[in-house]
Amino acid sequence: MEATTPGAPTIAERMSEYAATLRYEDLPADVVHRTKCFFVDSFGCALGGYDSEPVRIARDMARDVTSQHPASIFCSGERTSLDLAVFANSAMLRYLDFNDGYIGKEAGHPSDNIAAIVSAGEVAKADGKTLIVATVIAYEIFGRMCDTLNIKPMGFDHVTIGAMASVLGTSRVLGLTQAQMLEALNLTVAANVALYQTRIGNVSMWKGCAYANASRNAIFATQLAKRGMTGPSPAFEGRAGYFKAVSQRPFELAPFGGKGQPFKIMDCLIKRYPLGQYSQSVVDAAIQARGRVGDVKNIAKVQVKTLHTAVSMMAGDPEKWRPPNRESADHSMPYTAGIALMYGVIKTEHFDDPYLHDPALLELVSRIECSVSEEANSREPEAMLCDLDVTLKDGRTEAVRVEYHRGHSKNFMSDTEIEEKFHGLADPVLSRARTDALAAQLWKLDELTDVGVLFDLMRLA
Repeated sequence: MEATTPGAPTIAERMSEYAATLRYEDLPADVVHRTKCFFVDSFGCALGGYDSEPVRIARDMARDVTSQHPASIFCSGERTSLDLAVFANSAMLRYLDFNDGYIGKEAGHPSDNIAAIVSAGEVAKADGKTLIVATVIAYEIFGRMCDTLNIKPMGFDHVTIGAMASVLGTSRVLGLTQAQMLEALNLTVAANVALYQTRIGNVSMWKGCAYANASRNAIFATQLAKRGMTGPSPAFEGRAGYFKAVSQRPFELAPFGGKGQPFKIMDCLIKRYPLGQYSQSVVDAAIQARGRVGDVKNIAKVQVKTLHTAVSMMAGDPEKWRPPNRESADHSMPYTAGIALMYGVIKTEHFDDPYLHDPALLELVSRIECSVSEEANSREPEAMLCDLDVTLKDGRTEAVRVEYHRGHSKNFMSDTEIEEKFHGLADPVLSRARTDALAAQLWKLDELTDVGVLFDLMRLA
């Protein structure tokens, strides 16, 4: 499985060249603004996840380590090594499963890179424009790879791709040369392969930490490469490289954003609800249906028809009908549809007790059936089609169709909606005056001269 075009740049060479040469001036105004939208959203998600158990564990570990070039943990301000700060901050941002998404042949959450980029920026004393460029690079790498191949059937998790995005975004912030970026990427590709089991079955705390670990490893590779460490090459095309071990076939990437090519960050979604991205349309449909059916006791059964990937991931295991923990619940299509039908809204507390063991809710969940729609399959990833039919005990049926849930790139949330979501997550953690100041600074990210200001604004009083 060697490269098919002798003498052509390798995939790693193309990626590292793009990461080294993209300039802020190359970014259209709408791309800059969309990047700010994802920063506001991501910082809200991080604040909302601060007091979670996985983050407490990560902070405990980070507290044991000191560094000559320390980095800060969001909110607490505790100082540790850059890689452990990245792990804790990334886990914080990801914990609620409320941050953004991207769906191609593969899918994931490119904003998982933002915590790593911001942490690297603190150490490098970077400015806001550098963060914006690095974030666009990370989203671009992640999106182009997701467009090219689906690695789930081979048993691999999307964070295997995410590590590549993270290493190039953070390499840009930390000032690596193009040659050093190439070595950092080679190290990352060769050393970071993660299993898809993370997201199916009895989902664990690791679901929210897997990308954080990929970013932690990416930072380590970046630091090694900056000091002269070289990595295996060609990482993709070699006889035992990525083509052989992971993708199981050669592939080429489409042109990266810029020079007339669209940027992948414009195709990403913001979540309206704190649950897996493949259930966003399902929940939109369930909330619409609730307004028509009245008392949920009138429901005989609910049929959800959507794309295969969504059903496989979010309704493919028995645990999805009786989720044992938060991580399984927010990745359960029938459970989240049941919450939406019963309450007409989904909040972060709906994934903890007493809801997880509520007999009335679980009885409703048991009446929800999930199946694959070939029409939805044919429209993936352009749409997130869901047909939801509610059959009532009197024989009537209420049917709802959702193609583009609110927050989808074709039905994107307004700045006002994004900021309302931000405050809903951030205000219970910081004072309103502080969250107002933080949001204002994020909307003016391109004017920021030192990333340290963001850490100061996030710090608990």
